[in-house]
Amino acid sequence: MDHLGFLIDMDGVIYRGDKAIPEAIAFVEKIQDYPYLFLTNNSAVTPQSIKEKLSGIGVSRCEIEHILTSAMATADYLQGQKPGFTYYAVGGPGLHAALNAYGRKDENDPDFVVIGEGEGLDYDTLTIGINILLQGKARLIGTNPDVNLNGTRWGKQVTLPGGGALIAPFQVGSCKEPLFIGKPNPVMYRQGLKRLNREAGEVFMIGDRPETDIKGAAKMGIRTILVTTGRYRRYDPYPEDTPLPDFMVDSLAEMDLSQLQSMV
Repeated sequence: MDHLGFLIDMDGVIYRGDKAIPEAIAFVEKIQDYPYLFLTNNSAVTPQSIKEKLSGIGVSRCEIEHILTSAMATADYLQGQKPGFTYYAVGGPGLHAALNAYGRKDENDPDFVVIGEGEGLDYDTLTIGINILLQGKARLIGTNPDVNLNGTRWGKQVTLPGGGALIAPFQVGSCKEPLFIGKPNPVMYRQGLKRLNREAGEVFMIGDRPETDIKGAAKMGIRTILVTTGRYRRYDPYPEDTPLPDFMVDSLAEMDLSQLQSMV
């Protein structure tokens, strides 16, 4: 127990939309004595809103320190690159809150143009962002490369544009290649391991997307558990150039903690 830790995706793993996956909630209760961290590529949401959602579906002991969003990871990374950085951002409240904790807004000549999920993209914000990138020193940063994500809109479950889709017009309009921070890129995993105070070989990543959750973790040497409760189903073709998970399960109820402990 002294060495095992968990990185856990949420949508498709802990819940689907607004509905809890009961076996996953029970699993989280079982690992309360282990270090664990919820990871999400969704940069629009704040840690507090995630905590409230998890509490509402039965994850009663989740605290802010158990949560890492791609917005938080982005802000932390940019602070490491340039302390007190300036930024122009387009995205939801989670992105703006995370960046504002470390940096300062600047629509004239910022260090970074940062794009994430959520409302905010329109003709004006796109024009401002493209001109900043063309005329100044700013580097284009994406919170994550996901082209879409599950969400709620107009009172129903829908597929929403992800960070990878929303950054595309800025990339095309400026001819600048973005740096992505979220999964499957290594920055977010490194931050997760640091927060857990664990080495890669001591941690399991639990996710529902092979091309992000599994691929990125495996490249870092993190062991992986793919659950088929979300985007990926057993009958789906497995993505090319993506390592197979250590475990593929239909429910987290299938996982034996003693077996996982013996592997680290």
